[in-house]
Amino acid sequence: MLSSPWTRFYSNSCCLCCHVRTGTIILGVWYLIINSVVLLILLSALTDPDQYHLTSAELGGEFEFMDDANMCIATAISLLMILICAMATYGAYKQHAAWIIPFFCYQIFDFALNTLVAISVLVYPSTIQDYLHQLPSNFPYKEEIMSVNPTCLVVIILLFISIILAFKGYLISCVWNCYRYINGRNNSEVLVYITTNDTAVRMLDHREKLCLILCLIS
Repeated sequence: MLSSPWTRFYSNSCCLCCHVRTGTIILGVWYLIINSVVLLILLSALTDPDQYHLTSAELGGEFEFMDDANMCIATAISLLMILICAMATYGAYKQHAAWIIPFFCYQIFDFALNTLVAISVLVYPSTIQDYLHQLPSNFPYKEEIMSVNPTCLVVIILLFISIILAFKGYLISCVWNCYRYINGRNNSEVLVYITTNDTAVRMLDHREKLCLILCLIS
């Protein structure tokens, strides 16, 4: 019997041997907490801009960090992420597969961005040194990082990104398996409902026929 190539990656369990629904709920709550903390920091920065305002002299460049426009954009993104994470958590808890799709799409988008970063580092390794030169002079461990061999630095960064991509890919598979599980469970429940109703209708038809026969006989 032939099966889809995606079937071999399907599993009802994820890390720590918990169910994919539980894993998706934990993941959604974790992202929800992180984005809520980020939102609180952004809102406090908006109410007190002087506390988080860094001038170009402090950064060693010709730009300012987190101006009002960037703060508003970051706040809007945090609100959107909180909504997406809440939908995923609710969808996994209440077994609504459609509510998980936005969070799954965000995971794919995030994975694609990290993949592009890895490709850019691999194709243009000199960009790492350019980025290090643009960092402020008081950036922690800047001199130590710049003293590392450029080839070794590229290998370390690519290894670090590869580990991140592997972890993100595993989380994507967990959420996808949760979506498939809920979708398959809902479809099976609908099938059982239809089959039960069809059986009930057939039983009623047989009873009506039997009553008609008894009436004709009498």
